[in-house]
Amino acid sequence: MRTTTPPLRIEGFPPPRWCTSERFRSSVLQERLSAYNDLHLTLKHIHWNVVGPNFIGVHEMIDPQVELVRGYADEAAERIAALGESPLGTPSAIAKYRTWDDYSVARDTAQAHLAALDLVYDGLITDNRKAISKVGKIDPITEDLLIGQTGQLEKFQWFVRAHLESASGTLANAEADTEKDAARSAR
Repeated sequence: MRTTTPPLRIEGFPPPRWCTSERFRSSVLQERLSAYNDLHLTLKHIHWNVVGPNFIGVHEMIDPQVELVRGYADEAAERIAALGESPLGTPSAIAKYRTWDDYSVARDTAQAHLAALDLVYDGLITDNRKAISKVGKIDPITEDLLIGQTGQLEKFQWFVRAHLESASGTLANAEADTEKDAARSAR
């Protein structure tokens, strides 16, 4: 006889019968939701605070990233709801689920912000890949969602790195461990 975890009932909404690990999947997705909400705010912060000769190119490059990341937050939240849980999109949820520090660069040059943003993408993509590995064993739908999102985030990181890379392939921020160090190395 097959045993399953009894369905959760959150706010009167039962999860689909096929959900047996919804709490696990929704907690992984909640972490991604908080990360996406944080990222789209960070991207807008960069958009508003970038200065210098490359201002307009970077300013305009960031907005499509913001819109796509906002969409990723919506997709993650809707998947959480489909699993019968309640997605948390509040500022306190971002703070609760974050494992990273606030973005640390204020008004600065385009190169400085892009170097710091490269590190932000490193962290987010690494965390997404870990989440893909976790959910892939139990839910190919959630895995597919995260794979598609991560592919686009890697593309955005490539756009960012194209501004930081020399003709020989060296990144201006290659030795940086913090956003501030990355910004300094790219000025």
